[in-house]
Amino acid sequence: MQPIVAIVGRPNVGKSTLFNRIVGERLSIVEDTPGVTRDRLYAQSSWQRHQFLLVDTGGLDIHAEDNITQEIRNQAELAIETADVVLFVVDGKAGLQDGDADAANILRRSKKPVVLVVNKLDDIKQDAFAYEFYELGLGEPVPISAANMLGLGDMLDLVCGHFPADFEEYDDDDLIKVAIIGKPNVGKSSIINRILGENRVIVSDKAGTTRDAVDTFYEKDGQRFMFIDTAGIRRRSKVTENIEKYSLIRAVAAVERCDVAILVISAEEGITDQDTKIAGIAHEKGKAGIIVVNKWDMVTKDNKTMAKYDEKIDEQLKYMAYAPRLYISAKSGQRVGNLFHEIKVVAQNAAMRIQTGVLNEVLIEAMARNQPPTVKGQSLKIYYITQAAIKPPTFILFTNNAELLHFSYRRYIENQIRLNFGFKGTPIHFIARNRS
Repeated sequence: MQPIVAIVGRPNVGKSTLFNRIVGERLSIVEDTPGVTRDRLYAQSSWQRHQFLLVDTGGLDIHAEDNITQEIRNQAELAIETADVVLFVVDGKAGLQDGDADAANILRRSKKPVVLVVNKLDDIKQDAFAYEFYELGLGEPVPISAANMLGLGDMLDLVCGHFPADFEEYDDDDLIKVAIIGKPNVGKSSIINRILGENRVIVSDKAGTTRDAVDTFYEKDGQRFMFIDTAGIRRRSKVTENIEKYSLIRAVAAVERCDVAILVISAEEGITDQDTKIAGIAHEKGKAGIIVVNKWDMVTKDNKTMAKYDEKIDEQLKYMAYAPRLYISAKSGQRVGNLFHEIKVVAQNAAMRIQTGVLNEVLIEAMARNQPPTVKGQSLKIYYITQAAIKPPTFILFTNNAELLHFSYRRYIENQIRLNFGFKGTPIHFIARNRS
């Protein structure tokens, strides 16, 4: 269970440099011009034994010509809503600015943990420059130099000190953790509310890592579920683009924690770029998945409507062909109850193990039907296959030359394994190794 740490501050205070230092890679563009970091970047990060998701945000520019105060407020509030801990970066050389005070006011009211970082203090003799930032009322300023990597350890100790101690509390073997993911306003919260309304055997409610999201536990037919609601960004705002980017970050954090990811799509809007991005996160993380088309009651239908929608999903989410689909209405409750069955099926398939002997029987038959390819006069030989892991099911193919295993033949083997064992709802990973 990973907390989210957002780096916020005025333009040109060194946020992207700090982001890159913490992550250890040059993922964020660093340039001495305000407004360079237009996209929100996020990356998995760690310090000591702590894992967290680090978010680099654009600057809070008080000198913008259009709607100055509201833009500052929107940007800051979005970062705060997403984060569990805020790294507030100020410029020690430039000194205290009006924009720092405006953002600090928002941060204080949010009640979120804030670590105040005074950057660009490249010498220990300059640490005294940090004192004036006590005025912001955000606690003791931490002097650092992101460029020279000074003071970062003390800063990260303070950040991690704000993480709850019970991040790995929910590791029960019989508990299925389900993340409801999707872009804003597709009905994620409505689905949760409908489930709660129909199944009132609630075991407990406990706040999750994000302050405005709740992990809800219930039991149905002897199976325990934990639903992770990712609908934390609820505030109406003109900065729709930023809301979508932050919702993507929230989806990443939720997917990290779940066993099953339910992608919710609006039947009215159809599949958008944001839907494909969020679906890609779950797929790349190897999570079992279900595609839910919500608001199905709002669509004018004939006898071909569902088939046409299936074709669109096949085309735009073809990498998730393994995922079952449900057409539901959270508002009316139509087919919402079917979710529990599908969740159990895909969770079981993601945890399925196949005996090595049985796997190799399938492999031999598959190769007899379709011979491995020959590349530049060298024939691929696959000696045997074994399952190395679950969640997702991961198989190792031992070959004479792993480079000869073309993705098309790998896909053929995957199809044969699915044909024989199912694996509905879960991606399958393959690792090719040389036998030697």
